[in-house]
Amino acid sequence: MKPSGNILFCGVGGQGILLASEITAFALLECGLDAKKSEVHGMAQRGGSVVAHLRYGKKVYSPLIDPGQADFLVAFETMEAVRYLPFLHKDSRVIVNTQQIAPPAVATGKMVYPPDILSQLTSRNLAVYPLDGFSIARAVGEIRTANLVLVGALSTFLPVDEEIFLEVLKKKIPRKLDENIAAFKEGRKITA
Repeated sequence: MKPSGNILFCGVGGQGILLASEITAFALLECGLDAKKSEVHGMAQRGGSVVAHLRYGKKVYSPLIDPGQADFLVAFETMEAVRYLPFLHKDSRVIVNTQQIAPPAVATGKMVYPPDILSQLTSRNLAVYPLDGFSIARAVGEIRTANLVLVGALSTFLPVDEEIFLEVLKKKIPRKLDENIAAFKEGRKITA
């Protein structure tokens, strides 16, 4: 685990991307690291792309990640993972939720959702960790915890003890805490 790094969270509006990046940032801060975060909402209310940049280390001066500099891509939707490929380098790790959300052009029948999205990631010799966050969230009893499944998977690569993440969850998520913690722990099992 490196004491510094760059994490890019991406997905579609409504998937909990901003909360996931916030929880990760607070966990990094709690363990004594500097962390800076920036987010772009775009057309989030209409199912548009949402991205959050998070950089951490001993001292961080800017939250924005340059292309080719993301150590981790946490993608909440498969096509969004491919959209942000230019931000990755040869040693990047990609945690990708296998959920597919049809963009408007696909939903209206004007285009077709590409069938081979996941293979576009794995064919680049990247470390790819696909997971079905929604099935796991459903199994723990709360479908809205899929974002914490991805945070749990990411957490195994970060220089932060699991207990710190759990303390941050207790502070930041007052409702359905047991389900959120369960989702986080299930995510950790995928990459541990």
